[in-house]
Amino acid sequence: MKTGIVKDARYLEHITPDYHPENHHRLEVIYGMLNEGNMAGRFVEVVPRFATKEEIELIHTSDYVSRVAATADKPHTMLDPDTHTSPKSYDAAKLAVGGVLESIDRVIASEIDNSFALVRPPGHHAESNKGMGFCLFNNVAIGARYAIERHSLERILVVDWDLHHGNGTQNAFYDDPRVLYFSTHQFPYYPGTGGFDEIGRGKGGGFTVNVPLSGGQGDSDYIQIFKRILKPISLQFKPQLVLVSAGFDTYFRDPLGSMNVTPKGFARLTRLLLEIADRNCQGRIVFALEGGYNLEGLKESVKAVLKELRGDSTLTEEEMDVENVSSPSVDSVIDRVAGVHKGFWRFITV
Repeated sequence: MKTGIVKDARYLEHITPDYHPENHHRLEVIYGMLNEGNMAGRFVEVVPRFATKEEIELIHTSDYVSRVAATADKPHTMLDPDTHTSPKSYDAAKLAVGGVLESIDRVIASEIDNSFALVRPPGHHAESNKGMGFCLFNNVAIGARYAIERHSLERILVVDWDLHHGNGTQNAFYDDPRVLYFSTHQFPYYPGTGGFDEIGRGKGGGFTVNVPLSGGQGDSDYIQIFKRILKPISLQFKPQLVLVSAGFDTYFRDPLGSMNVTPKGFARLTRLLLEIADRNCQGRIVFALEGGYNLEGLKESVKAVLKELRGDSTLTEEEMDVENVSSPSVDSVIDRVAGVHKGFWRFITV
């Protein structure tokens, strides 16, 4: 497998305050891992480019893009209490979008099989007219709209496994049946969106699938959610491209969350997503980094995902065939999601 990676030292130049969990050390540990003996030289480097203003405005308003651009070369600007910029943040944000777009171009052109854009700042909270939740531009949402406009795709699946609900991505496509947005997230929790009844609007009804979780869920719970909800829906939707908002703040020691996912759990979720992509869209799948604030967990989890992407699995057959068991609370969540969406998707049974 030819797996692309996007990495660039300029992403480290988006500087946040010392106390801020979304800081340059996150990418430093990931980039360091890529230089380790069992990882070095095994990936195709995808060189990012600066996204154009027109590309960013596929999702964001011109006024908002100009507001972020105005922060360039300024020592420090707060877009909201959690979302900060430094002199090079605007460039880093344009480059983050461009890294995702380059990954999409190369995957669709079959130059690589899949890709992981190891970028920052993250994106899935960014709304059309504002940044929030550490996010400046919505990298994945722009990528989805770009794939529609540039590559004439008609069906794109966005999977968001970050701890936090991707309000910005959901809102970007809430009435658009061309993008199916699927999210697992801790709820109620920041940003407060992503309830069961948020299912899309108008022609987009049923194309937003939220799986709100109370906290404490682990590997088997997530696997069951993906197998029993995401997989049957995706087989009916038949995506032409899969985009993943890959946040690692569901890691069991992450300081911002209370989930219990392990690196092997992320590997198993990746294997399931690869199966979905293989079955529907010639394996076309692009990951983009979102959250994840325990540095050791972030490093090991990204490593596990990358190994799955390139076909060098860390999982044994026994681990992949682990008993299909989820907690009673998650069974209840799955049943409720199925009940909400049974009028839209055939293969979900309550």
